[in-house]
Amino acid sequence: MRTFTDLDELAAAVGEELGTSEWFEVTQERVDQFADATDDHQWIHVDQERAAQGPFGGTIAHGYMTVSLIPALSQSIFSVETDGPRLNYGLNKVRFPNPVKVGSRVRAHATLAELADVPAGKQLVVRYTIEIEGEDKPACVAETVVLLLG
Repeated sequence: MRTFTDLDELAAAVGEELGTSEWFEVTQERVDQFADATDDHQWIHVDQERAAQGPFGGTIAHGYMTVSLIPALSQSIFSVETDGPRLNYGLNKVRFPNPVKVGSRVRAHATLAELADVPAGKQLVVRYTIEIEGEDKPACVAETVVLLLG
């Protein structure tokens, strides 16, 4: 795991692949908990019997659940330990090219895409690709945008 302790070190790493996370298993219990938290109980996610007859042969994770795993997955890739708070500012270019079937394992690849000056401090953009074990197409590609406040 890589740890950044100052902004100069972070700036020097722009364009670099930061690494790959550990594998994470997507369980039905976690999908059900996400459905409860978001009140999104579409049958393709929570009705195992009906989903078994559906287009994917079983339940799949919510796309938003997949992108919400980025903070957890990134913990084994890198950390930013600079002074000042960090705030999620948003996401860029989010796509879900391949559904994550329940029981699959996913992991993230992270690349430091940009570090820019903004009035509040710095804006950090990290590009993520979340792959599914054994699949050619990724589950998710997204850029996270984080404000590093001064």
